[in-house]
Order: sequence, then structure tokens, then C-alpha cells
Amino acid sequence: MAPSPGEFEAPHRLRALVRSRETALVVLGAAVGAIAGLVVTAMSAAVDLLHALLFGIPSGTRLSASWSVDAVAALTVPCLGGLAFGVVSALVAARRPQREVDPIEANALHGGRMSLVGSVVVAIKTVWSSGVGASVGLEAGYTQLASGIASRIGIAFRLRRGDLRVLVGCGAAGAIAGAFAAPLAGAFYAFELVIGTYSVAGLAPIATAAVVGYAVAGAIAPTHIGIVAPQAAAVAPHELLLAVLIGLAMAALGIAVMRGVAAIEAVFARLLRPALRPCLGGLVVGALALVTPQVLSSGHGALHLVGILDLPLKTVALVLVLKIVASAVSLGSGFRGGLFFASLLMGGLAGQLFAGLLGTAFPGMSIDPNVWSVVAMSALAATVVGGPLTMTFIALESTGDLWLTVAVLVAVIVAAQVTRELFGYSFATWRFHLRGETIRSAADVGWMRDLTVGRMMRDARTIPADATVADLRRAYPLGSTGQVVAVDQGDVYAGLVIVPEAHAPERAETEPVRALARFKEEMLSRTMTAKQAAAVFERTESEALAVVESAESRKVVGLLTESYMLRRYSAELERRRQEMLGEG
Repeated sequence: MAPSPGEFEAPHRLRALVRSRETALVVLGAAVGAIAGLVVTAMSAAVDLLHALLFGIPSGTRLSASWSVDAVAALTVPCLGGLAFGVVSALVAARRPQREVDPIEANALHGGRMSLVGSVVVAIKTVWSSGVGASVGLEAGYTQLASGIASRIGIAFRLRRGDLRVLVGCGAAGAIAGAFAAPLAGAFYAFELVIGTYSVAGLAPIATAAVVGYAVAGAIAPTHIGIVAPQAAAVAPHELLLAVLIGLAMAALGIAVMRGVAAIEAVFARLLRPALRPCLGGLVVGALALVTPQVLSSGHGALHLVGILDLPLKTVALVLVLKIVASAVSLGSGFRGGLFFASLLMGGLAGQLFAGLLGTAFPGMSIDPNVWSVVAMSALAATVVGGPLTMTFIALESTGDLWLTVAVLVAVIVAAQVTRELFGYSFATWRFHLRGETIRSAADVGWMRDLTVGRMMRDARTIPADATVADLRRAYPLGSTGQVVAVDQGDVYAGLVIVPEAHAPERAETEPVRALARFKEEMLSRTMTAKQAAAVFERTESEALAVVESAESRKVVGLLTESYMLRRYSAELERRRQEMLGEG
């Protein structure tokens, strides 16, 4: 995994030390965590500065916490900001046509390799999108840039595939821990969403990165997520049934939001060219902000209001609906960002609405809106973002209430399971699905795609299809090989000949080889994965198959046996198992 020409590479001795000692990976994780904390504070400060300059709000004030914004600014800033975003994105795309890979996709398909330049571009786009008021969160930008830097560091040290994936997870862990002041949530975000599995080997570097990221971000700019719960928010056992209901409701709402983003994206794609879509999307978001500024940006400030103020139910319902629309329009029109914090705000509003309606229907019940806001926001975030334990720990670290966290865990489990059964995706993996990818998590499946037939095949022994059995017997005596590939002129595949059958006494020496050929239409292409090849072997029940350049040319380039393919596949599986258990 050598760096590309011109890229920085660590000295050989240092590389050897890092590759040979697990503790060295922990040290790298700590460094990445510190960088992630700096990334979080820098990007947050940049967005706050844009809000102050463009919307004229006092420095240090959250845009979505404002009760009103200047009408002209509300309409023009997202619209013109979207126009600038679209035009610049089109220019960047002309120079960098490749799609940027996020940490989940990088770890699932590319062994943790990410483009640092691409990650910087994504981070800048995210800052600008949120800075001009688009209803998107910064968390995607935080993790993209922190993980991109981590990937670049890992490549410089030539880390093994498994270690590089862990270091990318360290970047995400430090970023989320710093953004939410929640190191446990940051660590489990990395395990659940960016690495795709928990491993003993990854625990120390991931946890270290999360703690360091939390400490660095907190030392520079202390923050609080805005979740407010009573000091004594005990949840009675019978109230856990309410948590189940909330989990079901939030799963339905989350699935609707994700499908809504895809539907609106399709509408924008039919209406406008890519460069103009963010302009129209910004205009829609600006118009919604005239009704309530809480729809602007990620909604961090609005979440503070939800947890502190006793808002009327009509206001809560209005803000919830408009925030859903604003987020779907922002992402569907092409702005860059995520739904992490937006889903927390939506869930908090939905929880307040649930508690208010329940209190109205049953006046005798003691219903604390803040309790059920926390439960609902965690359940909705688990549906949209994924990571049920991540969301549970965010609630625990934000409220410090263990008994409340029990209700959160119940709702999160229900929401996550219903979403898996009925929908099957989180927002990130749903976007992959819309692009035609089949991955549903960051679990490392890229090695299976890398293990192609072209890498496993060996040279094929061939014979002209018009040759005689006598010719074949002279060229390939009994015991010399098991199969020979019959070819026409230009090495075009004509079938597979079993050598022992050609040496059978009943075969006439003048019989053409073509008559003995089997599997004339069954072959492998060199680009097939091991999984695809296994399916062909199972269907044909053949011990070996010819490998061709392509189905169109049928030019023979090699031969692959089923037994060798299965050995290679099993060996790779064992390697991944050892990496996961920390034995490699």
C-alpha cells in the first residue's frame, strides 16, 4: 500500500516501529483524536463566523436559536449562497470528476483509503452549506475531514489494511466525541458506523482518539448538545411501553424522512441542472425561515430551545414539519451535509409533541416533555443515522441519567430493529443504495471485490479445437494436467476438455477435440469477484472453468479451479477474523 509518487511517506524505521507495535497505533490514534478536536472547533467557528457576517446575528449566537431573522437575509443568503455553491461545485467537478469517498464507504470498499484533497473539499462544502443557512449538519464534514487526515497519516506509515481502517475510525471517533462532548458516543460511532464491527484490537486506539478529541475540543470551545432532562427523571417500568411506542413512531418518521430526501432529489434532478439546484433549494429554505428561523442550519440552537422552553404544541408541530421539509430540500437540492443533528432536533420536537398530546389526552398522567424528547430524539437518530448504542450513549453522557437511558435503549432497539426489517438502511447506506452500491454497513467487504478471478487464475493450457484426440494425447499425456482449454483462431474460447476423457480407450484418435469440449457457454471473466465465480461453479458443477477477457471477445486468458478459489477465499476470511480478534 505504498503512497502515490510525490506523497509524503514516514521514514522506514518509524514505519517499521508503527507496524510492529500495537501501542504505536494507540499513539497515532491519540494524534488523530487531537486533530479531530481541532477540526471540529475550526469548522464550527467558521460556520459561526459566516452566520454572523451573512445574517447579522451577534457573534456566539446560534442561528437556529434566533426567534427572528432579517427577512431579506433569510431569502437572499440561502438562495445566493446556493447559487455560489452550485457554480463552484460544477467547476470543482470539472477538475475532479471522481466522486469523493466518505469514511463508511472507504472502510467498506477501499480498505480505509481516502483522498485528503477530496476530504478538504467536502469539509469546505459542508461549512459553506451550513454557513449560508441550508438545513444540514456539520457532523458529516467533521468526520470526513478528520478521517481523511487519519487515512493520509496511515498511508504515510503504510499501515496494514485492518490498521488503516481502525485509524480512519479514530478520526470519526474524535470528531463525534468533540462535536457532542460525548467520548463514549464517539467511540461507538466509530465501531458501529465507520468500522462496522467491534474488535479488541481497535478498542484502545478508538477509545483514546475519542477521549483526546473530546478533551481538545472541550478545552478550546466547551459545548453542550442542548439536551435537558430533570435531575430525577426516573422512568417507571410501565412507562417503558411508551418507549416502545415512541420507537415504532420514530422508525416510521425516519423512514419517511429518508425516502423524502430521495424523492425531492429526483424532483430537483428533473427540474434543473446541477449547478442551479442549490439556488432553488436555498430559496425554499429561506422562505421557510420566514415562518420560523429554527429550520436554518443544523438546528443546534433550536435544540437548546426545545429542551428549555415550554413551547405550545402548535409551534412544536409547525417547527417539526418545516424542519423535515427544510432538511429534505437542502439535501435533495445538492447542499452538502448530514442529518445527524437535524434528526436529533426532529426527534426532540416529536418527543415534545408526543408528551403534549399524551398529557392532553390523559390529564392525570405525569408526563415530563423533556424525558420523552430525549427518548424520541435518540430513537429517530438511531433510525436515520444508525448506531443504536451511539445514540444511547449520547443520551447518557448528555443527561447523566442512567434510568432515563434505559427508556432510551428500549426505544432505540425498537426503532433500529423496525428500520432494519422494513427499510434495511441508514441514511448513509440508503444513499449508497441509490447510487447502485450494495453495502449496508462499513464492514470490510472491499477485499471480496479485490479478490477477483483475474488475481486468482493461472495460465491456461490450450489446444486448437480442430485438433484431433491423437494430437491432444501427444501434447498432454495422462497425468500431466486435468483440463485443457479448446480454442478457435485468436484464442477464442471453444470449450473445456477433460484430459482423462480424451485418453479413454473408446475415443477414436481421429475424433476432433471440439467434440469432447464441455461448458462451451460457461466461462468466467477476469473481473468477476470470488463470490460471483463461486455462483458459476455451483451452477455448472465443474471443477475448473476457463477465464476470458470478456463475454464479448471470449479470448482465453487463464484457468481457475474451484478448489484453489475456495482456498484463497477461506484464507482471506481467516485473515479478517484474526484482524477482528486482534490476533493478526
